Amino acid sequence: MRLLLVSLLASLATGAAAVAVSPRSEEHISYHGYKVFRVRTQEKLVSVQRKLSSLSLEEWNHDIDRHVDVVVPPDRLAAFEALGLECHTMHENLGDSILAESAYSKKKHLLLGKRQTANSSWFDSYHDYADHVQYFNDLHDSFLSNSEIISSGTSVEGRDIYGLHLWGAGGPGKPVVLYHGTVHAREWIAAPVVEYITTQLVDGYRDGSNVSQSFLNQYDFYIFPFVNPDGFVYSQTTDRLWRKNRQPPPAGANSTCFGRDINRNWEFGWDANTRGASTNPCSQTYKGEAASDTPENQGLDRFVRKLRDSPGGIKLFIDWHSYGQYILSPYGYNETLYAPELGKWTATASLVSETIRDSSSDRTTFTFGPSGATLYTTTGAAPDHVYAVGGADFSYTIEGRDTGDFGFVLPPDQIRGAAEEQWAGQQVLLSLLDETFFDGEGPALAVT
Repeated sequence: MRLLLVSLLASLATGAAAVAVSPRSEEHISYHGYKVFRVRTQEKLVSVQRKLSSLSLEEWNHDIDRHVDVVVPPDRLAAFEALGLECHTMHENLGDSILAESAYSKKKHLLLGKRQTANSSWFDSYHDYADHVQYFNDLHDSFLSNSEIISSGTSVEGRDIYGLHLWGAGGPGKPVVLYHGTVHAREWIAAPVVEYITTQLVDGYRDGSNVSQSFLNQYDFYIFPFVNPDGFVYSQTTDRLWRKNRQPPPAGANSTCFGRDINRNWEFGWDANTRGASTNPCSQTYKGEAASDTPENQGLDRFVRKLRDSPGGIKLFIDWHSYGQYILSPYGYNETLYAPELGKWTATASLVSETIRDSSSDRTTFTFGPSGATLYTTTGAAPDHVYAVGGADFSYTIEGRDTGDFGFVLPPDQIRGAAEEQWAGQQVLLSLLDETFFDGEGPALAVT
C-alpha cells in the first residue's frame, strides 16, 4: 500500500507541478479570480488525489496526509466544485489578497525615512528588495565596530547574496550561528523574521541588554536574509507565487521551465531517492542536473565549509521558511534514519515551541521532529547538508506562520507577530546551545 501511494502521488505531483509553472511570459501574472482551498484528505487521500489530478492544480503544500492546499483558476472553479470535496476557502480571491499585500507595502514605504532601522513600522509591511538591502546596510552602519557586510557569492542574474556578520566582546572568531532566509521566493515572511531577530541582537547589544550581549559575546552570527534574490524579485515584479531560482532550463528541456529549487540542490543526499525532489525541470521541486549546480548553492556551500573549518565551527544553522509552523531537524532524506543528536534537537525544539506558544495571546503552536518523518521526504536539503557536511551541532528548518488560513500570502498585519514570536523562541534556543542534555541538570530539565 505504501509503494502504491508513493508511486501514485509522485506521478500526480509531477504532472501538477509541470502545469503549475509552464509556460509563463514575462508579463505580470494576475491571480484575479483565483481561489485557494484547503481540501481534507486523511483516509480519502488516494481518492482525493485522483479527483484533483484531472484538473492539474497547483498545490501549495506537500504534507498531504491530512489536507492539500490547491490554487483553483476561474476557468476550473466549476469543475473543482463538481468534485464534491470536503474543503474550506483560504483565499476567496487570491488576486485581491496579493493586491492588498502590495498596496499596504507601497503606502508604508512612503512613510519610512532613510534610517529605516530606527523605525519599527518596518515590520508592519512587506518591502521591495532594494529596501531590504538598504535595511541591512543601515544595521551595519549602526553597529560598525561589531559587524561587517558579507557575501556568499552571486545569483544567476548577478545579484549579491549579501549578509551581515555580527560579533561581541573580544571580536570575531567564536562558534557560529548561521541563518538562511528566503530560500523559496514566495515565502515573503522569512526575510522580515530574520531582519527582526538581527535588529534585536544589534539594538539590544548597543542598549546594554544582557540577553543580546550574552549571545553576541558567545557566538558569531552570519545572517543571510535572501539566498534566492532573483526569485524574490521575480515574485515581486512578475509572479507572486514563484518558488525557485531563475536559472534557465537545461538543454533540450521545455524552454519555459526556468528555475531550480535551491533547497533540493545541496550535495548531501541529493540523489538519495526519487521521493524527495523532482527531475522534471518544470516542477517546483526540480533538483537540477547535478548536485550544487546553482550558483547560489555553490557560493553558500563554500561559505558553509569555510565556517565549518573556522576555529569554533558551526554551532547552529537555521533555514527559515513558511508555511505550516514546524521546527524540523535532520534527516529529511530518510524517514527512518535518526541522527545521534536527535534527542537534544527534539528536547530543544520542544522548549522553543512551548516558548513561542506562550509568548503571545495568539498561542501559535509549532510541530517539531525529524524532517522526513514529521513532514515529508526532502533530498538535497540544507539542514541535512549543513549537519552532515558542515558539522553543525544543531540544524533546523523553521517553517513559520501560518497553518492554512493564508499560506504564502500572509497579511502584513501578521508580520510583527510572526517575527516577535520567533525572537522569543530564538532566545531559548540560543541559551541551550551549550547545554548538556539528559544529565539531570540545567534548563533542559524544563522538558517533560
